[in-house]
Amino acid sequence: MIRAMETNKKTGEKMGAPLPLIVGISGATGAALGIETLRACQDLKIPTHLIITESGLRTIKYETDMPIDEIKTLATVTYSNKDIGAAVASGSFKARGMVVAPCSIKTLSGIAGSFSHNLMIRAADVCLKERRPVVLMVRETPLHKGHLDLMRHATDLGCQIMPPMPAFYAKPRSIDDMVRHTVGRALDLLGVEHDRVERWQGEG
Repeated sequence: MIRAMETNKKTGEKMGAPLPLIVGISGATGAALGIETLRACQDLKIPTHLIITESGLRTIKYETDMPIDEIKTLATVTYSNKDIGAAVASGSFKARGMVVAPCSIKTLSGIAGSFSHNLMIRAADVCLKERRPVVLMVRETPLHKGHLDLMRHATDLGCQIMPPMPAFYAKPRSIDDMVRHTVGRALDLLGVEHDRVERWQGEG
């Protein structure tokens, strides 16, 4: 019998601690969304299991000044996208759910088609089959019918499609403000309690 707060030898997490969130960063523009998700979870003491696609690694280098190793320190555990034997590849691994931030059309296509040829897509597929929330911050514009059909099909499978749209009613003063708000709304969909969003209280 495992004691309630015994340490998991593979992940270093405490048994009985908050369920971890799987965070995916794919190659679409918007790497800051995934990085901010990791920061938010770290602040909220929610464990994160990070997967970055090969294209995601390139986008991070292009869009940010953060070394990859520094980003990995924000996560509890980091996996290679090729590691299909990782913990998150099994439904027996308990997770809060998964967010892909940002989600490229290629990754969306793999998830919608259940084509689990890498860990990112396999982890999402596992969450779906276990009826856990999967939030996809699809980042592409404009959209053609093929993109829309993929999003519709992913929704039919149980995904929540959340393009990273800025909320101008919050009167953001910087890109960071817009990123924080967007990540906060994604955390809402995953059932994470936080105070990172200025809630709309009506016009009165």
